[in-house]
Amino acid sequence: MNNIEKRLMEEKKRIDAITAPEELEDRLRSALNSTSPSRTKRITPMWKLAVIALFFIVVVGYQYNALAFYGKKLLGFDEVIHGTLKELNDQGMGQIVEKKVELEDGTDLIINGIMTDANQLVMYYTLTNPNGIVDDVGELFNPSRITSFLTNSHKESGSYVINEDHTEVKGTMSFEPVNPFSKKLTIHLWQNEQDNQVIEESISIPYNPNKAMQTEIKQSIKKTLQVDKGKITFKSIIATPTMTKIEGSLNVENFDRVNLALYGIELIANGVPIEITGSSAQSSLRGRTFDIRYDALPEKLTSLELVMKEFAGYQMLEERISLSSINYKQMKLAGKEVWVKDVSTTSQGVEITIATDDDVMLDGVSLESKDKLIPLKTTVNENYISQEDGREMKERTLLFDTKIEPEYLVIEGMHYMKAYNNVINIPLD
Repeated sequence: MNNIEKRLMEEKKRIDAITAPEELEDRLRSALNSTSPSRTKRITPMWKLAVIALFFIVVVGYQYNALAFYGKKLLGFDEVIHGTLKELNDQGMGQIVEKKVELEDGTDLIINGIMTDANQLVMYYTLTNPNGIVDDVGELFNPSRITSFLTNSHKESGSYVINEDHTEVKGTMSFEPVNPFSKKLTIHLWQNEQDNQVIEESISIPYNPNKAMQTEIKQSIKKTLQVDKGKITFKSIIATPTMTKIEGSLNVENFDRVNLALYGIELIANGVPIEITGSSAQSSLRGRTFDIRYDALPEKLTSLELVMKEFAGYQMLEERISLSSINYKQMKLAGKEVWVKDVSTTSQGVEITIATDDDVMLDGVSLESKDKLIPLKTTVNENYISQEDGREMKERTLLFDTKIEPEYLVIEGMHYMKAYNNVINIPLD
């Protein structure tokens, strides 16, 4: 009994030195007030009470650090984050880190916290320097990846804001998800030394995988859709509190001929499109894979669809456009606008300036003159021009290695964003 009493006194002193957060006290008081009192029918022996008390003190003392962070919000990031990430931060879903290191130029770097789930890791950081921070923050702080147990997560995106006097930066960076069994994370970043050499340094921070947010939906899709130049397969969907990710593979010959082809694929939840936040495609020996990232799904989900509204398409044209009198010649090719704006001969050869809808890439372009075809040499001076109706058109100059006066512009075909409107229903099991 003496040993138990001594242990109780020691644990009491340690617990008394810990200050519970105000929100924890409020939650406990509310829970106690809502609990009905119960009658005690028999008296527990004193030695049993002592053992129970000791067990409770040891367990609560061990878990208290985790409880202390419950409901905490990362402060000062309201201008950097918005939408879903802001809501999650307001709910205190992040893990507080507050790890501070000094960079090569004397700037203080603080890893304020992280937010993790099965789709990504979001890191919150602050840079401060009373002498000023360089305009290109990427040269100062440029993490490439995060490693840990069975983890090698590469950086995917980032954003930041800098204050008016350029002494403080608040930013976030998104990385691939980390292994759920990790206990420590190592951030690898590039540092510029005074002799212009670039070296890799690392910062280690603690990680509690139990604080990672739970996956809401994880299931297979396994649906393949045919397109003009191949096929695209949607393999799976993973929905977490921070984002929703669709993964798949594709074998599409002209995928790279159309900008942002994956942005024509919509995720519809409860009849409303979910905002697309990014996409990527990777090639390997096993073929090409892709992922499309959307915002988080609504809490109350009644229906979920994947709609390939548009995707890379191809149209045979076999067009011969007369160049005998060019004065802003405008035409429609497969429903797309094409303007031939200027034809001239320079020291480089024959130059033809055209403008098309943004998603159009012409295929098999050549000049015809005196029954001879001159293939396209290169395309130069590509830029975007705004129309009176607010639309943007893509303007560029076609260069042909010839001094012969051209008669026709020949266009065999056209790559463009084609309407498919294929629907895949995703069951809500």
